[in-house]
Amino acid sequence: MLRTPVDAARRDILEWLKDPAAHFPPGRRPADPVEHGVDAEAIAARLGVPRRVAVSHLRFLAALGLLRTSRVRRRTYYRRDEVRIAEVARMFEKGW
Repeated sequence: MLRTPVDAARRDILEWLKDPAAHFPPGRRPADPVEHGVDAEAIAARLGVPRRVAVSHLRFLAALGLLRTSRVRRRTYYRRDEVRIAEVARMFEKGW
């Protein structure tokens, strides 16, 4: 699921969200990137892709359970679900 060329962007997103404050400095967004996560617009800018492309990556990762979402006003924010990521890592370590 994370081995195709498109998935390099998904790996980057997961890596950036490990430390969102370092990769997404505070700006005009009302939400704290550490507490609430990062919105699709910021991730799209960092990836250098249109917002809709970033949203499709984020929705895929959220559907897998690797990201959690929260709403602040009219925006959706994404952050890592560390428990789920650890579960998936354990599955791959066991040879799944």
